[in-house]
Amino acid sequence: MRGLSNKRVFITGAAAGIGLATATRFYEEGANLILIDMPPIEETKLKELFPERMTYLQANVTHKDSLAMIQGEMDKGIDVLVNNAGITRDATIHKMTDEQFDQVIDVNLKAVWKLSQMASLYMKDNGIQGAILNAASVVAHYGNFGQTNYVATKAAVIGLTKTLSKELGKYGIRVNAVAPGFIGTEMVRKMPEKVVAMMNEKAPLKRIGEPEEIAAAYAFLASDDARFITGTTINVDGGLVLG
Repeated sequence: MRGLSNKRVFITGAAAGIGLATATRFYEEGANLILIDMPPIEETKLKELFPERMTYLQANVTHKDSLAMIQGEMDKGIDVLVNNAGITRDATIHKMTDEQFDQVIDVNLKAVWKLSQMASLYMKDNGIQGAILNAASVVAHYGNFGQTNYVATKAAVIGLTKTLSKELGKYGIRVNAVAPGFIGTEMVRKMPEKVVAMMNEKAPLKRIGEPEEIAAAYAFLASDDARFITGTTINVDGGLVLG
């Protein structure tokens, strides 16, 4: 992709799954990585994968101290922010607790807003025509049983993306979202075969997606090839949202 070499790219939830695939893709494109996550992956493992051009911040995007640490790193420069971090705390409406609801809101929505605020302020003040990329989900379009909290955040992220694109466009800052479908992360690979087969059957392309395919969408949206795209959400789902 054009225009990604030497760019400072911040990726949250970068230690596994889609986040790690995204980090790998941007690294291959020549970007400088600032990877943000909590364990399960050790920093030494990340250094093996990214022996240069990588800074790892062990941070919780919902904690004040962690946000201050991230702000300190942003003050050194930021060109791209990928708000990838997300969690689930599933339960049906009558069983879901306030804590489950609030945890998902804090990570999947409030942290996206806060990090976008931090990144866009630096970009605006320093004349950086950067990109902010947000993780939505196809469930935002049609709902999902037992996920009122998760679906609410992903629908809100799509609305937030549209609004920020209008607010920040005059500064040359582009804001877009990617909505993955059923993706073959480690968690999905551990699901029963019959469940995976059922999901495959629902998608026109008859397979689950790969994390690298989501990463490719992020890389495109961050690149100069997408310099006239803002406020959009790209479904990367094999057609699953079509029903």
